[in-house]
Amino acid sequence: MAKIKITPMGGNLLVKPSSPEKYSLGGILLPDKSEGEKPQKGEVVALGAGRLSMDGRRLPFSVKVGDTVIFKKYSPDEVEVDGEEYLIMDEDSILAVIN
Repeated sequence: MAKIKITPMGGNLLVKPSSPEKYSLGGILLPDKSEGEKPQKGEVVALGAGRLSMDGRRLPFSVKVGDTVIFKKYSPDEVEVDGEEYLIMDEDSILAVIN
């Protein structure tokens, strides 16, 4: 993977959204209308410095670069860098890590 040219700030993280699935787990071709839906899964590619606590300490992230995550559908901000689409979100938008 090429070096990312964008660094999230504070408690934000950068996620590369997954491509929409074309087939279900059972091998059934999914309809085209699902392709227009926003992704809710992606890979964490960069982390900010961490959120500040009330006493000024930096709080560590619960996720790490390389984790595949499920996130809230409408919370991320979309950005494009060098023709690649990314999502910027705060850690509270992460619902789960896929193991």
